[in-house]
Amino acid sequence: MLDLGTPLAKVVGTRTAKAMAEELSLHTVRDLVRHYPSRYARRGEMTRFTDLEVGDRVTVLGQVRKVDTRPMRNRRGSLTEVTVGDGDGSMRLVFFNHRHARLAVGAWGLFAGTVSSWHGQLQFSHPDCQVLDEATDAEEWATAMLPIYPASKSVSSWVVQKSLKLVLGDPAGAEQLLAADPVPAEVRARHGLMSLARAIWLKHHPETPEDVEQADERLKWDEALVLQVTLAARRRAAALEPGIARPRRAGGLADAVDAALPFALTDGQREVGEALAAEIGREQPMHRLLQGEVGSGKTVVALRAMAQVVDAGGQAALLAPTEVLAAQHARGIGALLGPLGRAGEIDGDPDGTRVTLLTGSLRAAARRAALAEVADGSAGIVVGTHALLSEGVEFADLGLVVVDEQHRFGVEQRDRLRAKGARPPHVLVMTATPIPRTVAMTVYGDLETLTLRQLPAGRGGVSSSVVPVAEKPAWLDRAWARVREEVAAGRQAYVVCPRIGDDDKDATGGPDGPDPGDGAPPETAQTSDRRPPLAVLDVAEALASGPLSGLRVEVLHGRLTPEEKDARMRAFATREVDVLVATTVIEVGVDVPNATVMVVMDADRFGVSQLHQLRGRVARGRHPGLCLLVSEAPTSSSTGTRLAQVASTTDGFELARLDLETRREGDVLGAAQSGRRSGVKLLSLLHDEELIAAARTEAAALLGTDQGLAAHPELAAAVAALDAGDAADWLERA
Repeated sequence: MLDLGTPLAKVVGTRTAKAMAEELSLHTVRDLVRHYPSRYARRGEMTRFTDLEVGDRVTVLGQVRKVDTRPMRNRRGSLTEVTVGDGDGSMRLVFFNHRHARLAVGAWGLFAGTVSSWHGQLQFSHPDCQVLDEATDAEEWATAMLPIYPASKSVSSWVVQKSLKLVLGDPAGAEQLLAADPVPAEVRARHGLMSLARAIWLKHHPETPEDVEQADERLKWDEALVLQVTLAARRRAAALEPGIARPRRAGGLADAVDAALPFALTDGQREVGEALAAEIGREQPMHRLLQGEVGSGKTVVALRAMAQVVDAGGQAALLAPTEVLAAQHARGIGALLGPLGRAGEIDGDPDGTRVTLLTGSLRAAARRAALAEVADGSAGIVVGTHALLSEGVEFADLGLVVVDEQHRFGVEQRDRLRAKGARPPHVLVMTATPIPRTVAMTVYGDLETLTLRQLPAGRGGVSSSVVPVAEKPAWLDRAWARVREEVAAGRQAYVVCPRIGDDDKDATGGPDGPDPGDGAPPETAQTSDRRPPLAVLDVAEALASGPLSGLRVEVLHGRLTPEEKDARMRAFATREVDVLVATTVIEVGVDVPNATVMVVMDADRFGVSQLHQLRGRVARGRHPGLCLLVSEAPTSSSTGTRLAQVASTTDGFELARLDLETRREGDVLGAAQSGRRSGVKLLSLLHDEELIAAARTEAAALLGTDQGLAAHPELAAAVAALDAGDAADWLERA
C-alpha cells in the first residue's frame, strides 16, 4: 500500500523514477503530489506562440494544421514537417525518419521541446508529443482545465500527469493517501479551509479557475503554517537559553564612545540604542534584526552596544562580508576610540580595550598575534570576515555577535560564530536593505525587528538620473563632464562596473558582480547576442585616456590583494585619488564623505537593492550627491522602467517593495537562494501578507498550549520534515 514516503521507483519504475529524481528533484510520493501544475490549458483558448522565444523549453497546446512528409535531398530517409497552432500563432515541428502516427490534421495535442528557429519561423525538432484523442483520453480531454506541469528533457508534463494518476487514482484514493492533514481541524474551520486531500485533488484536476483558487488558498496555508510554527518554535527555544546579562556601566567605554562622537546622535539612533542596551542588560540572549536606510548610522548604534558589552567584561565580534569593509570598520572604530582602543600599547589607555582585525589574508605572525588577543580577552572588539568562523578562533568571553549586511551570510554561519561563546551571546543582525513586512514575518520571523529610518543631519542628499546611452549618447558625455566639475570643486567620484576585466567572464555573484538574487530580472542575464558586461580595467583605461584625462584615476576590485585594496581605499579616503573605478566591492559600508558622484555603468545588470546600496556610497557628507545610472536598455522597456523607478526615489522601503515585485519568489524563499529545495511553492510574500500574518497568530496559539505540537502529530511531522530539509539555511536570507 502506498504512503507519502513511498519511493517513486515503486510506482513509476526505476528508469522514470531516476529521471524524476535527477531532473525534477522528485523522490517520493509526497514530492510528486506536491509537484503542482505551472499553468492550465484549455481547448480553444489562444496559445500564445508569438510569445515564445528561442531557447525556451516549453509545453504548448495546439492543433495540427498541416502535415508534410518528403524524402530528404542529401541523405537517405524522410523529413516530416508538422505545423501546429491555435489562435493567430503557429510553429513548426520537425521529425527526421519518424513522426507521431497520430499527428493528423485537426488533432489537438501537447507539444514539448526547446524552441529553435528556422528561416525566421519558430520550431521544435523531434519534440515530445501527446495527442489528445477523445476516444482514448476522454476523461482528460473532457476536463475543462488541462494541467501543464514543470517538466524536463526526460520527464514530460504528461508523464507527470500519468504518474499522478497512478498515485492518486480517484478522489477517494486521494482521501486515503492524504488522510494525515498537517493543518489542525480547528484551524481549517476558523479559516474556511478544505481538507488537504480535497485541495491536492482539485489542484491536479480542476474544472474551474475557482477550484484552483480555493486549492491554492489551502495549500498556501500548509506552507505558511509550517514555516511560522518553525519560526515560533525557534523563538521559544531562544527565550529559554540562559545567557549572561551585560548591563550598562557608567563611566566606561560606552560613555567614552558617546563623548568621542564628532556628531550628535539622531533621535532614532538614541531610541534604538536604548532598546538594545535594555535587552543586552538582561540574561536572556537578545536576537535582534536592525534594518535601516543606507547611511542611517547603524554602525554607530552597533559600536555603542559593543562598548556596553566590553564594559561588562565581555567581548564583541563584528562579522563583515568583505575584507575592505572589515578593515574600514576596524580602522574607523580604532580612530574613534583613540587611546581607549589601544590598551596595552605605549600610548594606550589602560582602562580601554583593543580593537583587533582578523581576516583570512593576515600573514602568519599577524594572525597568531590576533588569535592570541582574542583568546586571552585583551581584544574586546574583534572585527573580521568569514575568518572569524574558522577553527582555532577561540574567544575568552564572547558576549555580542554583530552581523553586518546579513544578506551576505547564512544562518549556519551566524550560528557558528554564536557557538564560540561559552554561553549564548547576544545577537544583532544588521541590514541596509529595508525589508517588507511579509518578508520580516516569514524570512526573519525568529528575530525581533528594529527600524532606523532617520538620516543624520547635515547630509547633502543624493539625486539620481538614468543615462539612456542608446537613445541619448550625448548624455554620457555630459555625465563625464559632471564628474570633472565635481573633481574641480574638490570632490571625488566612483565609477562602478559589473566585472573586473582581463577576459574574466564572471559578471554575476559575489563581491565583484551583481547578486543574482538581488532583483536583476531574467532579461539582464548575459546571452549570446548581447555584449559582455563592461569591465573595470577597460573602463578605467578608457576614462584615463579620454573624458577624464588628467584626473587621478585608480581601480579597486576583488582580484587585488588585501594590502592593495586597503592602500587604494586609504588613498581615496585621503583624497589622493579623484576617481575610483570599482566593482561592487564598494557596495556596502564604504564611507568617504567627500565622494559626491557615482556613475554606474551597465546599471541594468544590477538589482534594485544593489543600486540603492551603491548610491548610498555618495553624499555621505555635507555636499549634495549625484548618482547616474548608465544603461543601453530602452527607456520604454521593463528594465528601463525599473531603472527610472530606482532613480525616482531614495526611499529604501519603497524600493524594497519594488525589489520584491521584480524578484522571482524562489529567489526570496526558494532553492535559488540556498541551493536546496525549500518546500515553498505557492506562498507569495507580495500578495499573501494577511495569510502569513494569520498563520503567525495560529502558530503562536498552537505552541502556547500545554501540549504544544504533541497534540498535532501531523503538523509536528511537517515541521520536522522542513527542518530536516535544511530550512534553517535559508529562513533568514532574502
